[in-house]
Amino acid sequence: MSETKAINNKLLVTELIVGNEKAFTELFNTYCNDVYAYSLSMLKNQVLAEEIVQDVFLNIWLHRDRLNTDLSFKSYVFTITRNLTFNLISKVANIHKLKKEVFYVSQKSYSPIEDIIAEADYDVIKNKAIEQLSPKRRVIFEMSRNKEMSYEEISKELNISVSTVKGQMSKTLADIRNFLETHGDVTLLITLLSSRWLE
Repeated sequence: MSETKAINNKLLVTELIVGNEKAFTELFNTYCNDVYAYSLSMLKNQVLAEEIVQDVFLNIWLHRDRLNTDLSFKSYVFTITRNLTFNLISKVANIHKLKKEVFYVSQKSYSPIEDIIAEADYDVIKNKAIEQLSPKRRVIFEMSRNKEMSYEEISKELNISVSTVKGQMSKTLADIRNFLETHGDVTLLITLLSSRWLE
């Protein structure tokens, strides 16, 4: 973002905080298409993406007093967009068709995504996926991935058979993939599927 645009944005946000509707409209016109494209890239559903746009800017207007002119308004907008989109995916994940559409999307991502979803966000999603596991499966998974222990080593450490370790890991990886299908970002999922993390 150019320095001039950044200054203009700051002035608009300052006006928005005090309820200036013209400033709100200008910010809406500036970012609505990017918000729509970002949401659409994840939802693959135009109607739902349009609803996200409305929800994002309604949220911004209702909570305009919380805005901070020293922070990036663009990042703030996309953080809200990401959160609302993830929430929507969670709510409708039980609808098989949408679930498949969210998972089996093109690997081509809309360019702002990499700027907005930082590596820290990926770690949050990965940790949430692990938190869904039962204590026993979580221990086995973390021994395998964090401590890089073999199935034989885990078997001896926990005093269980190798086949039990393999069976638990198979179920664990299926659970994690299922969680990421409905809660994660496509870029993250593709990355993990192509790495040892989800072998």
